[in-house]
Amino acid sequence: MIPGNYEKILEKISRASGVEKEELERRVEAKRAKLSGLISREGSAQIIAAELGINFDNEKLKINELLPGMKRVNILGKVISLFPVREFNKNGRQGKVANLIVADETANIKVVLWDTNHIDLIEKGQMLAGSVVDIGNASMRENELHLGSFSEMKLSNEPVNDVKSEIVSREKNILEFKLADNVKTRAFIVQIFEPRFFGVCPECRGKVIREGENTLCATHGKIIPEKRVLMNLVLDDGTETIRAVLFNEGISSLGLSNLEDSNFLAAKKQELLGKEMFFSGDVKNNKLFNTLEFVINKAEEVNLDELISVLEK
Repeated sequence: MIPGNYEKILEKISRASGVEKEELERRVEAKRAKLSGLISREGSAQIIAAELGINFDNEKLKINELLPGMKRVNILGKVISLFPVREFNKNGRQGKVANLIVADETANIKVVLWDTNHIDLIEKGQMLAGSVVDIGNASMRENELHLGSFSEMKLSNEPVNDVKSEIVSREKNILEFKLADNVKTRAFIVQIFEPRFFGVCPECRGKVIREGENTLCATHGKIIPEKRVLMNLVLDDGTETIRAVLFNEGISSLGLSNLEDSNFLAAKKQELLGKEMFFSGDVKNNKLFNTLEFVINKAEEVNLDELISVLEK
């Protein structure tokens, strides 16, 4: 969750209800205590708002005010990234899905489009990077904004300036990780597993299967697969350990380039074991083991001078 979000939510509830922020904070902590601390302060504040008869269904929110589980969300933002439209075939259901990143002056968020009318805006070239979009009646799923057939999305001429183009990750200890968090943590690499290579469809990035000498995609039929790689690590920051996974880009940020060279890989693994670094990424659920898993997007060296400067402050 983006720093300052909780305070902004309290301010909005206080303005709408007339209840002082201090009293709201007391109620939030009482609610969390009643639920044994299993709910965040932001989530508890939402419950308190509902108990006070306050909802923000018709209010246009800033992106840094969005919370997992919110329904009927309305925002205005600028498209800063567009990804290729993908086709899918899952459980006998065929369709398309599109992803984009929308930003305002407070933050940015991944927006997922499921309705063909919204996707048409991309396929017909009517929505481009830099377009301003007015989104209504969307839903928050974890830390993503999803638009279905009952949602609205239209192009807008309203100006949106000074947008936050960089993804903001909150620094957390591993012990504090929660599902759907986008976080940055400083930790040691305590275990490195062998890389695993696999193929994906070059069109939809979906899974592929081998049939004899052919590689098949459920949607696009016979294809030449695109080679991908993943690696697993175990991280330890002194508060807890977590299994982490890195794909192509994340692996590159570790300085691992030629993973099929066994001598290079062995030397690099030896160099990385026990190394402390900053890791940024998303906390997800590993469905196989039903445990939290850290999907690392980027690894960075620890700059000791900067770290000492921050600690001194």
